[in-house]
Amino acid sequence: MGGNGVLYPILGFASCVAFIYMSFGDLKLSSLPKGLSLSFVERNGSHFILDGKPLYVNGWNSYWLMAHSMDENSRGRVSAMLQAGAKMGLTVCRTWAFNDGGYEALQISPGQFDERVFQALDYVIAEASRHGIRLLLSLVNNLQAYGGKTQYVKWAWQEGIGLSSSNDSFFFDPSIRKYFKNYVLCRGFVSSEKSSKYCPLGSRPGPPTTEVIVSQGEFCLLKRLLSPTVLTRKNTITGIGYRNDPTIFAWELINEPRCMSDPSGDTLQEWIEEMTGFIKSIDKNHLLTIGLEGFYGPKSPKSAVNPGEWASTLGSDFVRNSNITNVDFTSVHIYPDHWFHDLGFEEKQRYVSKWVRSHIEDCDKELKKPVMFIEYGLSNQNKDFQASQREQFYRTILDIIYKSAKKKGSGVGALVWQFLVEGIEEYNDDFGLVPWETPSIHKLTIQQSCRLARIQGLNQQTGNLKQMCS
Repeated sequence: MGGNGVLYPILGFASCVAFIYMSFGDLKLSSLPKGLSLSFVERNGSHFILDGKPLYVNGWNSYWLMAHSMDENSRGRVSAMLQAGAKMGLTVCRTWAFNDGGYEALQISPGQFDERVFQALDYVIAEASRHGIRLLLSLVNNLQAYGGKTQYVKWAWQEGIGLSSSNDSFFFDPSIRKYFKNYVLCRGFVSSEKSSKYCPLGSRPGPPTTEVIVSQGEFCLLKRLLSPTVLTRKNTITGIGYRNDPTIFAWELINEPRCMSDPSGDTLQEWIEEMTGFIKSIDKNHLLTIGLEGFYGPKSPKSAVNPGEWASTLGSDFVRNSNITNVDFTSVHIYPDHWFHDLGFEEKQRYVSKWVRSHIEDCDKELKKPVMFIEYGLSNQNKDFQASQREQFYRTILDIIYKSAKKKGSGVGALVWQFLVEGIEEYNDDFGLVPWETPSIHKLTIQQSCRLARIQGLNQQTGNLKQMCS
């Protein structure tokens, strides 16, 4: 019992596992829907492997897909975006699989979900599969947008069990760690307790909960074991469990993790080790990445590559964090506009080339893992911005990736931030664009898709990509 009289979770992880086993049997892979022939993407050293062949990725970010799948009237834009991506030869889209607290939240409170929002995520996955697009799904935000770690800390603080009001307690508070694990897997708790000399044993099943009355001496405990959550959810449209669905390219642990209260990086490192191990214990089918920005820590010999001294004080370290066994591939962001305020465009370009090459070198020589540049963008708010600069900026990054892929290096792909369709201006920012409204970007995107497809072998391609690139 907390000081405010609230009854807190007491069922252990073993109860959760037992419930899942009883509910889902031996958890064998579900059969894919008729006509769908996707396979799981795997890793072999510093390469992605699909059906025994190397895979290189040209993709994009559309974080808003779940939000726009809530309403039948707006779902058409989600389909349009996925279809447009496929027509440009794009193969992976990164999007949010979280919305914690607030308006139209997926997770309303710790372990409590809005089924209507979950069904919107079901729709995103089903539509992506229909268009041959795989999804990189992010599980929580380091930033406050869509709740993020701030919301988790707020929940713990409101319940009277939080150790600190600092946002960084998300990483070190045991109660908040349990919140996040329950989001990923399942949750169970004792919802009430009563005394009785006669304790009726039995159960009352019914979605989405199962209530079980169990005897404990002279007391009756009413245990309420709730339904599985993100990793163990079964898609209401396709009938496939999320962890059994090859439409999901990979899970991303957290978007842009930072723990500035511990610049040594030990706190974040420990959290990543625990959570990646936890997720891999549940889902061994999918790849897993962290969601790092790519900054080097204060003890790294490459800290001088950072955009400034400030970047080594954020509690993350690209090499150290990425070297964790359960991390399948590394992730890097590229935002010179945010990092430098006094450099001109050409200077930023030179820095970006150095930044990209440095991380490919890390993965080629030390980490022996693929590296994906999962966000890159150029702001249209720069005082010297010209539309043509975006094409130059994108090309700088995509050329380096292509050269790495051609040499069978670890640079395996990049995802632009961000692509949209018409009519969703409220989700745009100073990096977003509708690709077909900028012909040079549209053309460059298709060119990159085809260059990477030719490395893989056009005969291995299907659908739009094979026809377009041949």
